[in-house]
Amino acid sequence: MMVMTKRPSTIAIDGPAASGKSTLGYYLACELNYLYLDTGVLYRAVTWAVLQKGIPIQDEAAITTLAEELDMEVLPPTLEDGRQYTICVSGEDVTWAIRAPEIEKAVSPISAYPGVRQALTRQMRQIGEKGKVVMVGRDIGTVVLPDADLKLYVIASEETRAQRRLIDRHEQGEQTTYAAMLTDIRRRDTIDSSREAAPLCPAKDAIIFDNTLLSKEAMFEEAMKIIKAQHQFTNNNLHDQHGA
Repeated sequence: MMVMTKRPSTIAIDGPAASGKSTLGYYLACELNYLYLDTGVLYRAVTWAVLQKGIPIQDEAAITTLAEELDMEVLPPTLEDGRQYTICVSGEDVTWAIRAPEIEKAVSPISAYPGVRQALTRQMRQIGEKGKVVMVGRDIGTVVLPDADLKLYVIASEETRAQRRLIDRHEQGEQTTYAAMLTDIRRRDTIDSSREAAPLCPAKDAIIFDNTLLSKEAMFEEAMKIIKAQHQFTNNNLHDQHGA
């Protein structure tokens, strides 16, 4: 049996919208028995609160203050309804509410505000410092956890990502089109990659992970191969050490 020489305590996964990074991060966290944190939910929660309070999207100062003061909590799933986590804002479960189309449209400009990113980055780092975490976002490897043990930058073609997002929307009962999803994907990419604060880009030491042609299962298997190769441990090691 291969002897484990090092276990990645912090895994940073970045990538554009609908690239599959959240699904991959969740699978890996379950296998490793690590905390899973999709940092995008924090930005979505702030966006939800902004819309609930009627704050104009252009009011950067008010939104930054809200992000600094907002009471948010990310928990393991509290209901068996397909969720991968539970997120509460001031005690209210907003896990599914933050996936609404209006949140999708507003989250990118709000997450581009430097003050908002600074406020949420502080929270993310506090979680990351505890170790045993798979953290997913757009600037985890470059800004939030620059010293992460393993960094993956997940990509897929625009067309594949639009199709994935379309399927998600239809499963949620929303009537939309592939063309609309492709336009939205391109809009999100432009905003995320051109913002002044922590623009979307791979860390210099990140492994580029293209899953355009991979199923969810194949994506997970390929990522595990990378982890084994990088850190030299086997599935038996994982089961023995984490009780999986």
